[in-house]
Amino acid sequence: MQKTLLSGVKPTGTVHIGNYFGAMRQFVDHQDDYRQFIFLANYHALTSVSDGALLRKLSLDLAIDYLAIGIDPKKTTLFLQSDVPEVTELAWIFNTITTVPYLSRAHAYKDAEAKNKEVSVGLFDYPILMAADILIYGADVVPVGLDQKQHIEIARDTAQKFNRVFGETFKIPEPIILEEVKTVPGTDGRKMSKSYNNVIGLFASDEEIKKAVMSIPTDSKGIEESKNPSDCKVFAIHELFPGKDTEALRARYIAGGIGYKESKDLLIEKIIAFVSPMRALREEIAGDTEAVLKILKEGAQVARREAQKTMSAVREKVGLTLK
Repeated sequence: MQKTLLSGVKPTGTVHIGNYFGAMRQFVDHQDDYRQFIFLANYHALTSVSDGALLRKLSLDLAIDYLAIGIDPKKTTLFLQSDVPEVTELAWIFNTITTVPYLSRAHAYKDAEAKNKEVSVGLFDYPILMAADILIYGADVVPVGLDQKQHIEIARDTAQKFNRVFGETFKIPEPIILEEVKTVPGTDGRKMSKSYNNVIGLFASDEEIKKAVMSIPTDSKGIEESKNPSDCKVFAIHELFPGKDTEALRARYIAGGIGYKESKDLLIEKIIAFVSPMRALREEIAGDTEAVLKILKEGAQVARREAQKTMSAVREKVGLTLK
């Protein structure tokens, strides 16, 4: 029997190559290996998006993005998180067995607190909703970036605690992390993130790609000087596209004889060649939003059947069902 893979991305803005290389491409790569559930995490997005019309647009755009990168709805269950209301019911039940000190250790909460941000209950409780997302569909594996591994650990802890208190119910999921990518670097060398404004859009125009790459800071070494590719923010993005060209470029960096302008020009060519076919497909898919909505509706029906089956067992075990 095929194992179940689950993951999702928040519809909070433009998808960038960090999203793609860090997680999204795995969904395409694993379509024949797993029974896949991929959701658009619009409940999670409510912690940062407070505009209904905008959230609807971002959610539809993200569905189109998934289809454009190669997600096949015949192989993958693609759906809106909010079309499965059982997930929030399960999150509440998990809340009742989770302590405040435990959740206080979550990275997102600690980061927000360190920056003296006012933390909403939704942000604080975010990991528990994510645990419900993962566990309600019986996920065996969850592709995540290295920085998100804690979310899987929380889901595992939650499953184990529920099983201990109420009896064996949930599988214990495992993370899938691409070792060769881990955290995808942005144009400033930090993790690529919309919040850092250091992204290269996955479906960006040629001009947008050029502008982003040209903004990458470099040192002042001349063309003939030897350069350490490991210290170069431009080369760090080249490494997302492994191959003979990248290895030859590495050798030129070390030997000297290449300037940063040439390296950036080569990177621009590389990214445009990679993005162009997906960008064209995305434009085609965006021309028929009714077909996209139909895919999401059918996906939700599949996902909800799975969730209802889980919740039937959960309700009985916790005592919500009167016999």
